[in-house]
Amino acid sequence: MAASQQAQHGKVRHPPGLYLLFFTEMWERFSYYGMRALLTLYLTTALIGGGLGFEKSTALSIYGFFTGAVYFTPLAGGYLSDRFIGRRRAITIGGLLMALGNFVLFAITNKTGLYLGLALLIIGNGFFKPNISTLVGELYPNNASRKDAAFTIFYMGINIGAFFAPLVCGYLAEDLFKTSVDGVDHFGFRYGFLAAAVGMLIGQAIYNGLGNRYLGDIGKAAAGAVSPTSSPSRSEAARAPLTKKEKQRTAVIVIITCFVIFFWAGFEQAGSSLTLYADKFVNKSLFGWEVPTSWFQSLNPLFIVILAPILSSFWVKLAATKRGDLSIPVKMSFGMILLGIGYMVLLIAVMQTGSDENNVVVQSNILFIVVTYFLHTLGELFLSPVGLSMVSKLAPAKLASLLMGVWLASSGVANIVGGYLAAFTQSLGYFEVFGLIGLLAIVMGLILLLLSGKLVRMME
Repeated sequence: MAASQQAQHGKVRHPPGLYLLFFTEMWERFSYYGMRALLTLYLTTALIGGGLGFEKSTALSIYGFFTGAVYFTPLAGGYLSDRFIGRRRAITIGGLLMALGNFVLFAITNKTGLYLGLALLIIGNGFFKPNISTLVGELYPNNASRKDAAFTIFYMGINIGAFFAPLVCGYLAEDLFKTSVDGVDHFGFRYGFLAAAVGMLIGQAIYNGLGNRYLGDIGKAAAGAVSPTSSPSRSEAARAPLTKKEKQRTAVIVIITCFVIFFWAGFEQAGSSLTLYADKFVNKSLFGWEVPTSWFQSLNPLFIVILAPILSSFWVKLAATKRGDLSIPVKMSFGMILLGIGYMVLLIAVMQTGSDENNVVVQSNILFIVVTYFLHTLGELFLSPVGLSMVSKLAPAKLASLLMGVWLASSGVANIVGGYLAAFTQSLGYFEVFGLIGLLAIVMGLILLLLSGKLVRMME
């Protein structure tokens, strides 16, 4: 159907390349979140139980460093892709490195295997993550009204993978390969890591097998490269300094990136302090069956799969109204406030249970943590896919992957900060740390809301 005919019927289809990238990202996130769901438990479980026996504060710091570093390397990966490698090739390099990293965690079950496996995952993510998000943006004209909706659909792929990953990898590690010898439970963490490696390889097979058909030449050439064979117009564009408007838009990306650090520092407690709190202080019994702790990390992606189509449709309908869509800074400010409200809900549970893991007298109702994850998810949908869309709209073409790396680096800073905050739960207590995170998220969200008008003018 021609574009004009589609417009007459009020429906514009997304390009098929979006769905190829959707499934590629889905399997990559299956790999990442499957490993992440097990990492804290793997680090803190005693050697005799199949883990590495780290102290909890040390394990939480390692977790924070890892989940932070995977968001710093996209700066280097984005630069190399823009200048030399090209986005399509970088995605393949990153995917294979991450598959190898998970396989190392499966094959070498000691601290050497841990550090080598995590290093490969960190480097691989640097090549993969900024480039696949940038490719999504390149499927659409600049400032296309459907770009926010497209990134929300793409975000569903991320979270379908993230939903199934803890279920599959957690089941393999905590149920299928769990054994009991002399009254001691032995967990099969390594088989969960193997499943994560297989998931990554499936995603790469799909991407490389269908890429030429559905993506054409998008992302094959390095956007900022200048070579003797480059056309004069392309060479001039690569060398030309940024215009005043490009500098303003780049500044907006950097400013908003600084704000969302506060969001991700709270959000990424899901794999660290929230996991430990759920393990000890939440009544996980449902109809006589105990929910595996790692399964709680499937709540966030489950809610995203449910809510993303609703919000995607809402953004499109809102954009078609006379008043128009909410601005990007306003959406993000609401996301930060929702995260803070989620922690306020959880504080009610902490007031009941306390923070003493050696003397758990009362466990909280499972609904408290379910509602917390729901509010965090809603906040994420107001912030994360909108941020990906923002970078693809505002970034100069020759810096697109690099600035996507800057955006992702906010999660890197946040995860490292979040790791330290999670470690403090072992000394200060859950109430103090959760309360601090929630309050900061709400305050920073309100400040961003006040600045939204100025930022919108800089974006225009």
